[in-house]
Amino acid sequence: MRTASSLTSTSLSLLLLFWIPTTTNAAPKATERYILADAKLLRSIGAEAIISHERTQTALAALNERQIENLAKVAHEQNGACGGHELLAVHTLEGATKEAHTTFKAFDEQYRRDRRLLSGGIGLPPQPPSSPQGSDPAISALISQVDENKLRETVQFLTQQGSRHHKTGEGQRAADAFKIRIEDTLKSAKIPYRLEFIAHSSTPMKSIKLTVPGGRRASEIIVLGGHLDSINQSFWGGKQAPGSDDNASGSANVLEVARIITDQATPPERTLEFYWYAGEEGGLLGSAEIAKTAKEQARNIVGVIQLDMTLFPGDGEFTLGSMTDFTSLDMRERLKRINATYGQANIIEDKCGYGCSDHASWYKNGFPTLMPFESTKNKMNGNIHSDKDTVNAASSFRHSAMFSKLALAMILAW
Repeated sequence: MRTASSLTSTSLSLLLLFWIPTTTNAAPKATERYILADAKLLRSIGAEAIISHERTQTALAALNERQIENLAKVAHEQNGACGGHELLAVHTLEGATKEAHTTFKAFDEQYRRDRRLLSGGIGLPPQPPSSPQGSDPAISALISQVDENKLRETVQFLTQQGSRHHKTGEGQRAADAFKIRIEDTLKSAKIPYRLEFIAHSSTPMKSIKLTVPGGRRASEIIVLGGHLDSINQSFWGGKQAPGSDDNASGSANVLEVARIITDQATPPERTLEFYWYAGEEGGLLGSAEIAKTAKEQARNIVGVIQLDMTLFPGDGEFTLGSMTDFTSLDMRERLKRINATYGQANIIEDKCGYGCSDHASWYKNGFPTLMPFESTKNKMNGNIHSDKDTVNAASSFRHSAMFSKLALAMILAW
């Protein structure tokens, strides 16, 4: 750490505590990049933080490629988290520090928003009855259409693409193939939709975006996403990265929700945006650009749901981990209320650290986020980021289907 300082704003100083660097270097070494990551994780690999945010323990650092790879491995092997960092697009100390300050300010604004909700009530509709009689028959009927076999077929399709590494041609070839699969899945759609690639400056792999225009409240947008890329970080074995759980499973969940929504005769009340992000494993690359653009355009996104790994029931079938760090209180409460009426999950609150998945990109840009996960962090699939992340006896598509059902119910009963 370097010299301590504080903000001049009294209101922010109560919530925003970080270190200010004394160095005047304009840029890191040519081989280094700026990242945001969990401060404890950085310390575990011997990396020095430039500035840090005390309450969330998120820090800015300049690391070389080998250190970034090591950080990601330690995040997975020791902390049970994926990625564990956000790779920033800026290349100067001034730019990186400015972005870190902006991010930390956003963290505190999200924190204050949660405190306001607590002090005045969560601001959601009254708790629906937990009995089946309290559910909407139309929503229940659509939830029943979630098909475990279709989830399996999509996961196996993506697994067969080989590695989906965002830096290689394999990643984009997999995205090309999956876009065709989306088109084929939605060929019977009864309502309009728009399917497109989103090109990025940070990775050659493109994200996929599916937009379903809403009806009466079309100006409000709900985002449902999961990352499409995969990675192999193992020290032994081949370099194939089938990524069945991480994250063919979440990608399949998103597609299954889109299939059911577009097969209805009437559009959803709100506009829906489905994303299959590129470069999550490289540091939230695709989602970072997408969320930043959404903020710059002041888009009315009322909620973001991230599905990343849903196939391994580490705490038992129908038990999920609801991540409480870098997610929004009202979104977590909404999940609980939807589950009480339409779900069957045992929800355990947990934490996964900064940058564990793409919801962090949306959270830092001020949007309400939710991250339901296959299990608690310590019980997650230990075979991810290796050639062993395949569909096997431990995989449960009944468990995975629960995530599509909950996401679908949240969208329809918003």
